Amino acid sequence: MPMMARMRSLAPWFMLTVGGLFVLFMVLSDSKVTDYFRQQKQNVGSVNGEDISYQDYSNMVDRAKKSQEQSGQTIDESQMDYFRDQVWDAMVTQKLIDKKIKELGIIVTDNEVRDALLGPNPPAQLKQQFTDSTGNFNRQAYEGALKDPRNKQIVITVEDQIKQQLIQQKLQNYIGASATVSEEEAKDNFIRQNIKMKVNYIMIDPATIPDSLVKVSDDDLKKYYEAHPDEYKQDAQRKIKYVLFRREASQIDSVNIKKNLDAIVVKLKADTASFKTYVQIYSEKPYSKDTTSLSTIPAQARELIMKASQGSIIGPVESNEGYIVYRLVDKVKSKKEQVRASHILVRSTGNDKEDLKKANDIYSQLTKGADFAAVAKEKSDDGSKIQGGDLGWFGRGQMVKPFEDASFNGKIGVIQKPVKSQFGYHIIKVTDKSNQDFVLEKIVNKIQLSASTQDKIYQDAQDFTYVAKKDGFESVAKQLKYSVIETPLFTEENAAIPGLGASAALIRFSFDNSIGNISEVFRVNVGYVVAMITDIVKPGIKKLDEVKIIIKNVVTREKKLVKAMELISEIRSKIGDSGDGTVAKSVWAPARVDTTSEFTIAGNIPGIGLEYPFSEYSIKGELNKWSQPVKGNRGAYLISVKYRTKYDQQLFDFQKAELKKQLINTKKSRYFSQWIQDLKKEAKIEDNRYQFFR
Repeated sequence: MPMMARMRSLAPWFMLTVGGLFVLFMVLSDSKVTDYFRQQKQNVGSVNGEDISYQDYSNMVDRAKKSQEQSGQTIDESQMDYFRDQVWDAMVTQKLIDKKIKELGIIVTDNEVRDALLGPNPPAQLKQQFTDSTGNFNRQAYEGALKDPRNKQIVITVEDQIKQQLIQQKLQNYIGASATVSEEEAKDNFIRQNIKMKVNYIMIDPATIPDSLVKVSDDDLKKYYEAHPDEYKQDAQRKIKYVLFRREASQIDSVNIKKNLDAIVVKLKADTASFKTYVQIYSEKPYSKDTTSLSTIPAQARELIMKASQGSIIGPVESNEGYIVYRLVDKVKSKKEQVRASHILVRSTGNDKEDLKKANDIYSQLTKGADFAAVAKEKSDDGSKIQGGDLGWFGRGQMVKPFEDASFNGKIGVIQKPVKSQFGYHIIKVTDKSNQDFVLEKIVNKIQLSASTQDKIYQDAQDFTYVAKKDGFESVAKQLKYSVIETPLFTEENAAIPGLGASAALIRFSFDNSIGNISEVFRVNVGYVVAMITDIVKPGIKKLDEVKIIIKNVVTREKKLVKAMELISEIRSKIGDSGDGTVAKSVWAPARVDTTSEFTIAGNIPGIGLEYPFSEYSIKGELNKWSQPVKGNRGAYLISVKYRTKYDQQLFDFQKAELKKQLINTKKSRYFSQWIQDLKKEAKIEDNRYQFFR
């Protein structure tokens, strides 16, 4: 690869990778801050009094989006709200971090950047560009590319990114400086991952104990409630009513797309250019020539295609994909027959004799000349009744076997006697059969929301909030025939509002205002919303009456677990240290007597799941001897360890340094993540983006 091309290929490595801890930080660090005074009326928000301008934010979104596209990840319009939230979160985080970096006096020198580039271990993303298929790094080519004057601007950009990485790394090291790992921690981690065990066990699941064997009084509930107040703490909560204005294509949008395709069809029929040329110009899906069965063709197009001759243009027809214009290239013999059938279903009621009688009565009515479609609409017990019982075209394997056999063996136009399936009795009429497939080309245009429709939807929402603030939320909604939906209670920490999805701005409105306050228009993923606060719950401890049912379930299970421990103790007294575990069945028939497959203390126990008391005994217990009763979260146990691999001191010594490094890095990462969250909680963050993005 030529050096210039190789160096240019370096550029994407530092671009956006959504989901990482420092997502967008590299992009952020290279941004230019627009003069505050020129942008003061265009601020989308602020962080601790430092404004973020609309222009800066929009530029950052555009740059981040381009970075994603360079890495091969396309972001469509439906993902943009979430993507803008990511960019915003990264900008806020970076501003908070930048301020702390200045306060702490963290700097990176040019020599440190140079050492990172030219030292013995260059950044992996750069190094891989000069590593061949056998894993050999061409150091000479790498350094030559860095020194090539033609790559000056790229190298400057790369140096800037490395500098920012080193600053972030120093900050993370500073925050995680207190992270230490002892010899015992490393050894414990080694044991948890490496020592393998297999055990016999007897388990009594509390769920197998009938409610009649335990008694739970109101006094029991009160005692548990008073002993566990932290379990019933509640954060501040809000409830809202809202009207949702969905962002979706209108009938006019649909008509306009069809009109455009109608015009294209007229032009196509008069043109000598190939259909493929038109697909490449006008279709939203790439060109393909597909051999298709009737059952996979949209219902609206099937009859048209069946009747069309070779070379015909069909459509536009509406489908789930949008509007489609087809060109019938050919009709070919199919290896799989297709059938079209209608049916009337008499759904099973459990009384087979009565079900069959009803089906025979309907069959008799049809054989005497009654219209099949009319009878289906009146008497069929399934959704096809709307279409007069028509199920459309289908192939083998798409229907239950008795129905399939009757349909493929039946004659066209003949009404068959009732056929029984798992759903009930079917009266079937085969209306057509085909042994043809169709070779098709197609132009596809999705039915999409137009800018004018979106503007109208937004304006409708704005009109509603204006009038609702004057004349009342629910009365205006009723007058305009808008549906009013009420959410369940949600907290300020909720990532999303039930029914609406993520909306930080709407959550903030809900917690910054009072009951009866009506919001401005907020954008959510599916449209625009206008909300009114209907309930405010203050933080505190929930009342006993509110959690009584929950507590009763907990206390009942605890008492059942006590009963399970009594039963397992009785079993232990019968089998002793090494008796036959199947004796457990004579004490408690539902007892489980089983053997695990191999497991480690760090993983799930096969057949049980996560059960720490079980794992802890298994790692320490005496081999081939039944344990004393072990109380777990999932049940009561007796455990006999069949075998346990030995601790390998030599292997631990070999892995110790790497284990400590991994554990320290994990701690540092956890400390740093928590530090960032604390920064955000303490910061004063204003987010007014909802005023700018529709």
